[in-house]
Amino acid sequence: MNGTLYGVGIGPGDPELITLKAVRIIEQSPVIAVPKTGESRRVALSIAEQTIPHIHEKEVLSLHFPMTKDKNMIDTNRDEIAKQIIGILKEGKDIAFLTLGDPSVYSTYWYIHQRVVKQGYQAQMIAGVPSFCAVAAKLGTSLAEAEQPLHIIPGSYPCTEQMLQTEGTKVIMKTGRSVEQVKGLLKQYGYYENAKMVQNCGLEQEHIFQSLDEATNEASYFSIIVCKEEGKQ
Repeated sequence: MNGTLYGVGIGPGDPELITLKAVRIIEQSPVIAVPKTGESRRVALSIAEQTIPHIHEKEVLSLHFPMTKDKNMIDTNRDEIAKQIIGILKEGKDIAFLTLGDPSVYSTYWYIHQRVVKQGYQAQMIAGVPSFCAVAAKLGTSLAEAEQPLHIIPGSYPCTEQMLQTEGTKVIMKTGRSVEQVKGLLKQYGYYENAKMVQNCGLEQEHIFQSLDEATNEASYFSIIVCKEEGKQ
């Protein structure tokens, strides 16, 4: 019998925000997969091990995802990783693929999930606390009220400027080295004064910016900007 691939959301960083279901799936899975992308491998494992100290006794599979926008390279890489995972599933082993936040929000896991399912193997997503919800809690604000829309926007893509022009609360993710560019756009469209940022939410290096004046391109990849419209708070 083939194993099952689980995309396990482990929350934004605070180990107390890992769900009971996530803990159960991780504990029952003999193989733990972690994306080896920048800081993410170290962060994902360090979060999980605070709740599950014996996690390193399991087989840990480091999956390299290159930081590139070359579509051919990305597709080839994802195909190879899916093939590697399927090989383990054929051995009857379950795999817990750790992903920060929730696996349905800007997660590398989803691309592997699709490929594994397409090949006829079982894959499930285990919901986690989304990072932007934890950020809102840190800032002591709601993200949307009444008829107010909520927009989740990637901060380093050509679509960013167009999406910032929409009405409602804007949550800007994946900013990192694009902070200065995003700051310029927020100033251009009149949202800068209401924008706040949390870097490394829930981690030891957490930093809350009540103003973006101090935020620079040296900001961590794990930085999220929340911008509420004037008079909506």
